[in-house]
Amino acid sequence: FTLTLGLLAIIFMTQCENMQTGKKAASEFPPADTTDATNYFYDNAPTISLPVASLTVEGEIENPGPVDFSKLDKHTVIVKEAVLEGKSDKFVGAYRYDGYSLLDILNHRKLKKANADEFEPIIDLYVEISNDQGDKVLVSWGEIYYPTHLHEIIIATDVMRIVPSKTNELWPLPEKSKLIVSTDLITERNISSPTTITVKSFSGKFEVNRNIKPFYSPAFNVFTEDRETGSIEENPEGIQILDYKTVFYGRGRGIHKSKGFTGFMMKDLFSQDLPLSQKDLKTGIFVVAALDGYRTVFTYSEVMNRNDQSEVLICMMPENEKGGKFRIFPSGDFFSDRAVKAVSSIHYFSE
Repeated sequence: FTLTLGLLAIIFMTQCENMQTGKKAASEFPPADTTDATNYFYDNAPTISLPVASLTVEGEIENPGPVDFSKLDKHTVIVKEAVLEGKSDKFVGAYRYDGYSLLDILNHRKLKKANADEFEPIIDLYVEISNDQGDKVLVSWGEIYYPTHLHEIIIATDVMRIVPSKTNELWPLPEKSKLIVSTDLITERNISSPTTITVKSFSGKFEVNRNIKPFYSPAFNVFTEDRETGSIEENPEGIQILDYKTVFYGRGRGIHKSKGFTGFMMKDLFSQDLPLSQKDLKTGIFVVAALDGYRTVFTYSEVMNRNDQSEVLICMMPENEKGGKFRIFPSGDFFSDRAVKAVSSIHYFSE
């Protein structure tokens, strides 16, 4: 009888722990579909639960504190992981990850921007995700809340190998929970066992004047770590010009119009001066600023390291158009809020 009570107590404590961490018992997962009974490719191998560290949200919010995973829904992403190795990249494996999205984790955290009196819009926000091993990465607020495809960035608590049907190669499994940024090509931001999410706004100062007339900047200057490195007055020579069609829709004013944008990929402008590195992939950010002080943040990976071809364009507009000469078009965004007009400067920093 005493042994039975002890077993019941262990089971109860395990269930309570799983509720807090979001961890499922192995028996809760459906068995692997080893006979291709379904048309779904992402259930053919066993799903493995990962140990989950306690996660805390802090920074520029009114209600900091721990994350209660038991109140959140799980989301699924599929990822081909690769890391930098020297000047090349090394394939790690292909996986299905299940876990909790940053969108849901941050959804009820009330923002308290440090620079709200000067710049109220939320498009200069980003988050720093770190672990107890000293790793940290940056993710822009736009990557979390503005994409057409939501819930693409998760804290993974479960993993399944996506096994090639002919080779049956078994990729190495992670041993702990992971941050998964499923839109990254080189997956250096997928750090293990994240413990802290810190909400930040960009601290740099820009003069805000929304009454500038004419609202037109004939060029934009480029800065790296506060050092001016160039000025762009025309489409750069030797860079491919692309046409992107879109329905242009703002979070505040709704539909602008269905139109196209013609421009060059922002990553092409910076690829020579800012080649891929672990540091930049993890903690690099671009700040795109307009003539009137309006600005937005993009991470380095968001611009330079996409696997979905939803590129950020720099578009040279028709001469004398209000909001010209250059504007940004983030093609993967649902809303137009980060499409900065009258771009006067682009700044790059790495924390």
